[in-house]
Amino acid sequence: MKKKDKLLIILMTILPWLSIPFIGKKALKRFLPGSLFMSLYLIAEGRFAEKKKWWWFPYSIKPNVLAELPLIFGPFLVGALWILKYTYGKFNLYLLVNILIDSFFTYFGLKWLKKIGYVSLARLTRFQLSIVFLIKTFVLYGFQIVYEKCCHLSKNSSL
Repeated sequence: MKKKDKLLIILMTILPWLSIPFIGKKALKRFLPGSLFMSLYLIAEGRFAEKKKWWWFPYSIKPNVLAELPLIFGPFLVGALWILKYTYGKFNLYLLVNILIDSFFTYFGLKWLKKIGYVSLARLTRFQLSIVFLIKTFVLYGFQIVYEKCCHLSKNSSL
């Protein structure tokens, strides 16, 4: 991986965090648990995928550290916060937004990440990856519903 590509990976991790001050304290407090839960889910999924050789990261941060951590703690975590903020309580919109974003990543973002030598699919097709993303879409929304019921948060509280 070239030096400029490593810099792009670092920026991919850091830049989404620059939007956090604009999300609002209320939304951050409300949706951070679900986003963090999904980050842990993605780490577990990454370990499982590594064993099953679903995808391959020729680039690694350090030995025994998942190479997808920049994706998990950058665009995926921050993206989950923003998506929940604007679509939670409107499931059809939530589903549509996730399908569009996940499809863009699967069919365009992944192509770029493969080109720079960051990741490539191994035993998983793009369609299968789309199914994996769809499952995560339901898991995140389901977690948020359970979290709000357990914590007695108002689903319709204004953000």
